[in-house]
Amino acid sequence: MAALGARTWVVPGGHVPFPAHGPEPEFTGFDQLCVLNAGDVEAEIRIDIYYQDVEPVGPYRVLVGARRVRHVRINDLIDPEAVRLDRPYGCVLRSPVPVVVQFLRQDTRLPGVVALTGTMAFPGEVPST
Repeated sequence: MAALGARTWVVPGGHVPFPAHGPEPEFTGFDQLCVLNAGDVEAEIRIDIYYQDVEPVGPYRVLVGARRVRHVRINDLIDPEAVRLDRPYGCVLRSPVPVVVQFLRQDTRLPGVVALTGTMAFPGEVPST
């Protein structure tokens, strides 16, 4: 079987909203990366976050087991520093083995309504950093 996916993926835009204020602050939405590793070798994913006005931050490292899928909420990325809330960002994912990446956004601002949108990340060549 031919390998599925690519080794470099780009998400050109994302935004993690700042939590709503009140007695119990909660997020009004989140961005999530879904990474599928259909291969026979564990993938150590490297994620670099890009902002409009500061240098990129990363790498954030995420392991995805062989023949597994992993869902990663962007606001859960905290090492080497927490992803900045309420600021537009983009990200580049690099993997030593081919993987497939999907980007999801969930918006819960309207009471009783959960909006979920998804798109494939863009596979391509990005210079190494």
